[in-house]
Amino acid sequence: MREEIRFLLGHEARVAKALDPTMTVLDYLRQEAGLVGTKEGCNEGDCGACTVVRVRPRGGRLHYEALNACIQFLPTLDGCQLLTVEHLAAPDGTLHPVQQAMVDCHGSQCGFCTPGFVMSLFALSRDRQAVPSASEIDDALAGNLCRCTGYAPIARAATRLYEGDPRQDPVAAREEETREALASLRDHVTLAFGQGPRRFFAPARLDVLADLLTAHPEATIVAGSTDVGLWVTKALQRLGTVVWIGRVEELAQVEETERSIEIGAGASYADAAAALARHYPDMGEVIRRLGSVQIRNLGTIGGNIANGSPIGDSPPLLIAAGATLHLRQGKTRRSLPLEDFFLDYGRQDRAPGEFVEKVTVPLPPAGSAFRAYKISKRFDQDISAVLGAFQLRFDGARVAEARVAYGGMAATPKRAAAVEACLTGADWDEATVARAMAALERDFAPITDWRASAGYRLQVAKNLLRRLYIETSDPATETRLVGDRSLAHA
Repeated sequence: MREEIRFLLGHEARVAKALDPTMTVLDYLRQEAGLVGTKEGCNEGDCGACTVVRVRPRGGRLHYEALNACIQFLPTLDGCQLLTVEHLAAPDGTLHPVQQAMVDCHGSQCGFCTPGFVMSLFALSRDRQAVPSASEIDDALAGNLCRCTGYAPIARAATRLYEGDPRQDPVAAREEETREALASLRDHVTLAFGQGPRRFFAPARLDVLADLLTAHPEATIVAGSTDVGLWVTKALQRLGTVVWIGRVEELAQVEETERSIEIGAGASYADAAAALARHYPDMGEVIRRLGSVQIRNLGTIGGNIANGSPIGDSPPLLIAAGATLHLRQGKTRRSLPLEDFFLDYGRQDRAPGEFVEKVTVPLPPAGSAFRAYKISKRFDQDISAVLGAFQLRFDGARVAEARVAYGGMAATPKRAAAVEACLTGADWDEATVARAMAALERDFAPITDWRASAGYRLQVAKNLLRRLYIETSDPATETRLVGDRSLAHA
């Protein structure tokens, strides 16, 4: 085992040891590295003031990912390059094209949020060589909040930076050097960081992960840390043994076969979004609204399933699609329908030392229609009040099979059995939809909380069934906002 973290800070090789194993990247930058351009705003991954960029080799090229430094643990940088706003300008002080565009377009006023915006735009510029659309710019900046500028100057800066010569990017000019340096850091040794009862393990092999969790069944398993990070920064928990799955290459895979999409537990939303959207466009739209780019680069579908939240967005989508969950404990593997994994609030069918290995999502059957609708108070970066996901398979005018799942309506993500029974075998018409809407009251008794009242949730859930009917029986009727922030259904 290796007991030190090795990474590049800018272009300087760094070794970290004898630090708190759950120290955040933000605290390391400000308290240990003396780099204070990265700011703390919300300390929970919402405001984007702490945005940094992680660089990793992926698919034969360097992959630049905007991340929230405030909820990312320092050991997750092992083998990566970390770039902050201090690393963008040229050695002679010439501003990076992103920084110059912000100056030219007056994209900064008080300046507190500016470093985060700069890093989000930098990641966008490295990821997209063509000029992004207005919608793509809005998506890239949805995780960065500003109280001064009104965003328009910053959006103009996002376009302006593409007008320059890409060869003027001093970071891009050193990519070959970075690639070689990162290759020298790559190994398959388990990282074991920390001392005593507080240890941070980061295995690089799947079998080693299984052995570690057998030896430490009480360990907190971390994938993207978008949830566990808040246990530390907001709940002020001092975690004991932590096992991070982010270095296990087998768990990071997203594979498409003739029958299914296989998503490893370590694959992020960003990793899986394209494959899911190709076959299930509405899944792509829901994922586009899930958190922000920074959150989607860190958070994983496997983690969203494993923590069992009743308002997690991915489980209802995958349940409606008929997904199968695969678990592993030591050398023993088992599989079960995803809906059977959720037992009660805070309880999942997972034994100590057992972990989610992957989820299999079957491709849509012939003659089927899949729709999903996220209802929240705002478009971006909001937790769902209700999420409805539907897959109907038709035989002519009849519903041959129905899978209906909701989030936010019960203590767990849950199928609507009474609704499915009303729909299956019935003609797809207004009378059937009315009966199904009434049947929802037998499936769910939602609660009232600060996101929505019980009555609102139930009425919205019913209305989503009617929306499903309209979209599948009269596609010409407009049911969706059309514009930069909400795409029409293709």
